[in-house]
Amino acid sequence: MADEFILETHGLTKEFAGFFAVQGVDLKVRRGTIHALIGPNGAGKTTCFNLLTKFLRPSAGQILYKGQDITALAPADVARLGLVRSFQISAVFPHLTALENVRVALQRQHGASFDFWRSKNVLDQYNHRAQELLEDVGLSEFSNTPAVEMPYGRKRALEIATTLALDPEMMLLDEPMAGMGHEDIDKIAALIKRLSAKYTILMVEHNLSVVSNLSDIITVLTRGTVLAEGSYADLTKDERVKEAYLGAGND
Repeated sequence: MADEFILETHGLTKEFAGFFAVQGVDLKVRRGTIHALIGPNGAGKTTCFNLLTKFLRPSAGQILYKGQDITALAPADVARLGLVRSFQISAVFPHLTALENVRVALQRQHGASFDFWRSKNVLDQYNHRAQELLEDVGLSEFSNTPAVEMPYGRKRALEIATTLALDPEMMLLDEPMAGMGHEDIDKIAALIKRLSAKYTILMVEHNLSVVSNLSDIITVLTRGTVLAEGSYADLTKDERVKEAYLGAGND
């Protein structure tokens, strides 16, 4: 039954000079699901993400990925195992085209450095796969468009394409809908739903409409600890959750 869960934490804790940003978090993410991490500002969601992807070292606790203890691994080693994160702020090269951005990520995934000076023939070997990934995220028509000229929602889709280029088994999405209008939110939500057929997804998201429509299971954090966990329908009936988050006017 251990294989049922792709990611687990046991007693995950991060202390900053006496302040516990995350304390005793036990998390189990089931394979093939969309699992949301929600909570009010300051609840510890981003700190959790930073701990899971090794941008922060835990003060205590254990992180298991596919049954392997990754608590002491470096971020690059965790990414190579297939646990890959996208960030809240779009992280693409603004003056490269969509195709070139994905090609850079593919170079990295295949162990090459960002060799912009290499011959065109060497770099072109990545074009076919890059085009496939752009098609997967609905960006075929933007292949030759510099990222800086793309609408905001399309830039976020491009970031997801560059994440997919790293060949993940599990994706951690940090507020994928941040700063978007309704039309872009609908497009990215549909994209995440399509991707969930192939990848396990853990996401931090403030938009409760998105969370309710996409998530199989939701973990609610408050003050660095797990307050509740369950389906959206279950959590809306939980008075503790209503008081701490759902009823607090957060969106």
